[in-house]
Amino acid sequence: MSSLRERKKARTRAEIQRQALRLFAERGYEATTVEDIAGAAEVARSTFFRYFATKEDVVLFDDVDPLFEKALAAIPAGTPLVVALIKALRATFTELDEQKRADEELRMRLVRTVPEIGAASRARSAGDVEQTACLLASALGRSDEDLEIVTLAGVLIGARLVAQTLVAREPSRSYVDATLETLERLRGGIPLFDEPVVGSP
Repeated sequence: MSSLRERKKARTRAEIQRQALRLFAERGYEATTVEDIAGAAEVARSTFFRYFATKEDVVLFDDVDPLFEKALAAIPAGTPLVVALIKALRATFTELDEQKRADEELRMRLVRTVPEIGAASRARSAGDVEQTACLLASALGRSDEDLEIVTLAGVLIGARLVAQTLVAREPSRSYVDATLETLERLRGGIPLFDEPVVGSP
């Protein structure tokens, strides 16, 4: 169980992010300063930097991942992995209130549309693969250095990028729904791997 100090820190971090996302939605990312965010969250500028190194970090911080890991751990043993991932993702976002779901959609939109945030997100991709590999290894009882585990982790990170692309093409689409659709496609395998190439005309 987390300590009172840890819970207070988590609440402060969440409030800074909540206020930042609200201001980004109202004023735009570029027009919002760290001072604006700190003021809205009623913390000092130095406090902001104790929680987030940069303005990009406040967007990229993801407190939904622990909820997803908890939901995945609750899936019954013997469930096929892709089915477990889909169920855990649905369960995670079902538990979020309307504001939190909107914040998650906004975070993903900022990743797509703000070059600095997109670049920071891509720079973290290797770490994302490692984190996902650890999650998969735990779920399957295998080593996180297993090549199949690492490869699958890369595929899942790629699925998130595909979901971003789908939403960019159709902005009215939910990022969560696009991610679920991509996972459903993976559930059926990738038949294109067996398609013969057509060669040059």
